[in-house]
Amino acid sequence: MNECGRLTASHKMDQARKSRGREGRLASAYLKHLSSSQGKRSTVVLLSVFIISVLVLACSCATNQGGRSIPPEVESTISTIGDEIAAERYEKVYEDAAELFRQDATLEQSVATFKTLRSKLGQVENRTLQSATEQQNSGGPLKGRAYIVTYRTKFQNAEAMENFTLVERDGRWLLARYLVNSTALK
Repeated sequence: MNECGRLTASHKMDQARKSRGREGRLASAYLKHLSSSQGKRSTVVLLSVFIISVLVLACSCATNQGGRSIPPEVESTISTIGDEIAAERYEKVYEDAAELFRQDATLEQSVATFKTLRSKLGQVENRTLQSATEQQNSGGPLKGRAYIVTYRTKFQNAEAMENFTLVERDGRWLLARYLVNSTALK
């Protein structure tokens, strides 16, 4: 190869490098554009999925209100029972309770149980509703309309799960069962 041939070959290689460089830069710019537009698309898709998920969750929570809401008359009865227990009027709680409650224990047993709860747990500081279930029973001890309401309760000395079972009798809600579960009671 002579000098002129080397220059021509060298010139062609330079042109090829430049052209590959442009193509490389173009390919790189195209990939960046593609990845940024795909990134935007994937961000939009992710955002859409997130919004749909939140809406579905919100709708499912709204339709499950039966598990987390209490009719005012049931809530009022539980509040009254709570006030009676706080005031240590255990006999009144027993007398106002449903027949089922009185069949499960004598007045003396009920009073002793309430006193044990008070001495070990202390007074109620606050209650957080965990669940409320309405039942319509055609037979059994809870025959008729009943509500089972569970609270996570902070007592003065410990935390517990508190469960009120109320039955409707002659248009009034009455305590049928009262259960407290806490490690402090063991």
